[in-house]
Amino acid sequence: MNKTLSLTRRIALYGCTLVLAALTGCATVQTTDSGTVGVERRQFMAASVSPAQLQQVADRQYSEMMSQARAAGALDANAAQVQRVRTITQRLIAQVGAFRPDAASWPWEIHVISSDDVNAWCMPGGKMAIYTGLINRIKPTDDELAAVLGHEMAHALREHSREQISQQMAAQVGLSVLSAVTGVAAQGDLGKALTNVMFTLPNSRTHESEADLIGVELAARAGYDPRAAVTLWQKMAALSGGGAPPEFLSTHPSASTRSAELQRNAEKVMPLYEAARR
Repeated sequence: MNKTLSLTRRIALYGCTLVLAALTGCATVQTTDSGTVGVERRQFMAASVSPAQLQQVADRQYSEMMSQARAAGALDANAAQVQRVRTITQRLIAQVGAFRPDAASWPWEIHVISSDDVNAWCMPGGKMAIYTGLINRIKPTDDELAAVLGHEMAHALREHSREQISQQMAAQVGLSVLSAVTGVAAQGDLGKALTNVMFTLPNSRTHESEADLIGVELAARAGYDPRAAVTLWQKMAALSGGGAPPEFLSTHPSASTRSAELQRNAEKVMPLYEAARR
């Protein structure tokens, strides 16, 4: 790593405390309850990016994207797939209160988009999409599909997009003090920032690991076998054929680390799964 850039980033983080706090306010928060899996990391959030504000932007972008997919004949083309996805999603939504009660009243929505991409996502506030490439190429069982959808829902529950945008703001405001050195521009439009973190920048490994763990618990509470997260990952990894992994896995931990962590936490939530199946 470039030493100058590394130093600049460290200064930027420190600049959050000295500069961003004064201009916009910032705080470390716990967005969700820890659950059985024990997700307890406190997150940095900028007060100037409220959940309601970000959800409003997300809802507008989602509506535009779905309109474009509909115009292209790519929205919910297979009724059986759509019904399957929505049935699983509704069972998962019924369990979100275990991590944050307010999420039960979010305007959750999911559509199936015809695309060869192996991907799925959930925007702030619960607007979701899954691509037919994931369904057709991975051929997931219902348990494995619950692991995918639960993982994406977890990103929204933990407000990972808001956290990433807050981190970008911290870096940009802090670096503006050093503009003669860095030349970094000021914060752009919130909509552009959301598009960037949702569809351009990868999630951090910390975010991906948290989403894995929460997704496993959501699935178990909904009556889906949490151990399917391991077999899902194996299918996803196999799809790469030894090359670059699918976008869905591009920032996940290594094979051995992720497999072991998923297996360990799947066993931890097995009592929840067994209770849900009674």
